[in-house]
Amino acid sequence: MNVLLIYPQTPTTYWSFKHALPFTGKKSAYPPLGLLTVASLLPKSWNKRLVDLNCRALSDKDLLWADVAMVSGMLVHHESIKATLERCRKYGVRSILGGPVVSGAEIRTWADHVVVGEAEETIPIVVSDLENGTLKPLYTAPNLPDLSITPLPDLDLINLKHYSSMAIQFSRGCPFNCEFCDIIEIYGRRPRTKAPAQVLAELDQLYERRWRGSVFLVDDNFIGNKKKVKELLPHLIEWNKSHGSPFGFFTEASLNLADDDNLLQMMRDANFFRVFLGIETPVEDSLKEAQKLQNTHRSLLDSVHHIQSFGMEVMAGFIIGFDTDPDDIFDRQVEFIKKSAIPLAMVGLLQALPQTQLYRRLKEEGRLLRDGTGDNLETVLNYIPKMDMQRLVEGYRSVLQRIYDRKEYYARARTFLAQYRPAFTIHHSRSDYLAFVRSLLRQGVFGKQRGSYWKFLFDAATRYRHAFGTAVTLAIMGYHFEKITAQVCAVEEKL
Repeated sequence: MNVLLIYPQTPTTYWSFKHALPFTGKKSAYPPLGLLTVASLLPKSWNKRLVDLNCRALSDKDLLWADVAMVSGMLVHHESIKATLERCRKYGVRSILGGPVVSGAEIRTWADHVVVGEAEETIPIVVSDLENGTLKPLYTAPNLPDLSITPLPDLDLINLKHYSSMAIQFSRGCPFNCEFCDIIEIYGRRPRTKAPAQVLAELDQLYERRWRGSVFLVDDNFIGNKKKVKELLPHLIEWNKSHGSPFGFFTEASLNLADDDNLLQMMRDANFFRVFLGIETPVEDSLKEAQKLQNTHRSLLDSVHHIQSFGMEVMAGFIIGFDTDPDDIFDRQVEFIKKSAIPLAMVGLLQALPQTQLYRRLKEEGRLLRDGTGDNLETVLNYIPKMDMQRLVEGYRSVLQRIYDRKEYYARARTFLAQYRPAFTIHHSRSDYLAFVRSLLRQGVFGKQRGSYWKFLFDAATRYRHAFGTAVTLAIMGYHFEKITAQVCAVEEKL
């Protein structure tokens, strides 16, 4: 059996890092961990080929070779997935679609066969039916599987050099109840974890393949099960030390990370250098509306600064468009991002995604216009907001323009670097040095705002020498965010 595993092309968003990747010579930010794991669940006797459309095009030869195509992705990939499935149908290749994207009812109709839910217990059934010629149109995972049965991802199917970071997973699920979030609907509110030995085996795989540098723990909330995280971290600390600290880690977590100094210190000791937080909004009423209660009854600024004090850079997500957002929400978001010294702030308009409490509520209220796309740059609202729609979109764009104004961005980065004390020195690869040279040329020689770039770099070399590499990374990431912001603000609103 010839199985073609296809990962769709990621559209240009904040998360794609499309404008930053060329500096490093990489083709994509992260490998398709889900498909690599699915590949390991398939029979060893089957011939497997993985095509990541972010790294290379899907060729006619690929489709002519394949007996079946397995496609997986997220809602944000829907356009690429639709085009891919149409090509499969054109070449007579049977298609099987899975992943979070199948939460959209219409999307399920695009493929010959659909797998809903996690793969560990479902793929063996699909394999059996495929071999017996009895493949069904729809498969639904019977339950949320124990991650102890999750195999190592098949890294032989990719070229690690194409990616700026590697990815591993420790847990699935989140204990919180945010109204707009589909994670708790797809993966449950009881976080399930792998054993420390499984995580170390994944690190061994990467190390043996000579990967050095950053590793993304892709958990939607790494600290969802604090007890299990605290059991894991001593193993990570010891593994990294015994191997000469080849990896630096980054992840996503809830803001209550700030409440646990022991956990923060362990993450620092394990070489965590960055964490993404879902802050959403500085407006307490909007946090309560969204049922993001873990962010309430606290100083959000103090929480961010406390996490930063442990040598971790904070990236953060923000949302505009809650029913209880006040008239000055745009100014308040900008002011908070400035005071928090978060250089990389991802701001998006609220979306009602399928299979969320928000989606169901807005549908009952007659305010749902269409399914959300999952694109954090989408300016076509899929619901009727309480605020005037045009004002909301224009205000959102004004926030992006202000926080990614070159002068404002560098000022925010300086504030962060002044108090940033990294816990360890990341090993710099050849691609890192090439990125620096390309940055000097693209931003310092040919850039339109060369003066502000050189001033920032001079400050980094003289005042923030302890974090010069981080400063260069922030300059490159600022270039990406600036390009993205210009793209969003140039698009005419379509209502």
